[in-house]
Amino acid sequence: MIRLFTAIAIPRDLGEDLVPRQYGIDGARWRPVEAFHITLRFVGDVPEPDAADLDEELAAITAPAFDLRLAGAGHFGEGADIHAVWAGVEDTPGLTRLQKANEAAARRAGLKPETRAYRPHVTLAYLKRPPVPEVAAWIQGHNLLRSPLFRVDRFGLYSSWQTKEGSVYRLEREYPLVLE
Repeated sequence: MIRLFTAIAIPRDLGEDLVPRQYGIDGARWRPVEAFHITLRFVGDVPEPDAADLDEELAAITAPAFDLRLAGAGHFGEGADIHAVWAGVEDTPGLTRLQKANEAAARRAGLKPETRAYRPHVTLAYLKRPPVPEVAAWIQGHNLLRSPLFRVDRFGLYSSWQTKEGSVYRLEREYPLVLE
């Protein structure tokens, strides 16, 4: 079994610009720059043959490159169950098209449909029972985040590996987008 997801990597310079925002929430497990990405489709644990089928379907995606921007901040969960804070991503037709193509590829590879609504984001920290006022203050302090545009000309299939320090991601395969 291998744990997989598809994602867009964040350019290193934009990731470095997010690091100074990683403060102010007690107990937060801030993610390293290398882990910053925008998930397109979480796959989960799959047998190797299913991973190969998914790779084949992802390689068949033909979608144009597009520009994207990080914008805003938020969290997942409510009250004591808040479990992550993130930088938001402006929704664009290109991103929507690519995410839907990834979902369709996963279904063609025999994976179950994703039931959660898609919310593009870059996870900055994982939380466990955080002080809610600190999370609220963090979001208020970062909700005007707005990065420069960056070009998305590829996406990747990543594996996720658990370590003592948290999840480590490894790029397994990259898929180019069509340059216009």
